Amino acid sequence: MAISKMKEIDDETYESIKELCADGDKLFEENKYDEALDKYNDAWVLVPKPKEIWSASTWILAAIGDVCFAAGYSDVALEALTDVMHCPDAIGNPFLHLRRGQVLLDRGEEDEAADELTRAYALEGKEIFDEESPHYFEFLKTRIRL
Repeated sequence: MAISKMKEIDDETYESIKELCADGDKLFEENKYDEALDKYNDAWVLVPKPKEIWSASTWILAAIGDVCFAAGYSDVALEALTDVMHCPDAIGNPFLHLRRGQVLLDRGEEDEAADELTRAYALEGKEIFDEESPHYFEFLKTRIRL
């Protein structure tokens, strides 16, 4: 069945997903990473199958990847940031490429990290690195001519 012919997530479920993610975002801002992750995971459970067709999956998995990156849970972060690439509007999203590249670099997977960080740079420019630890941009400068 084509995506365009798929039904929408029902309003009640969608509102629950949004509320859980908003709660997760607030907890994330308070550096309560495990509690935020619980909220995002609760939202993820509500997404109907097949999960990869829904735009909600993109932002939930992005949030899971982001909070896991902040918390140092690199395995879960990488899983979420890999899975999200199968969801709507993920490929070409500079933030997702940045965060995936950072996780890969932190794991020592330099070639894949360089690819993802290059994508982020190509899409958004140096500004995407402004709020990040400088070592990610310094690494990128060793891989591409800037």
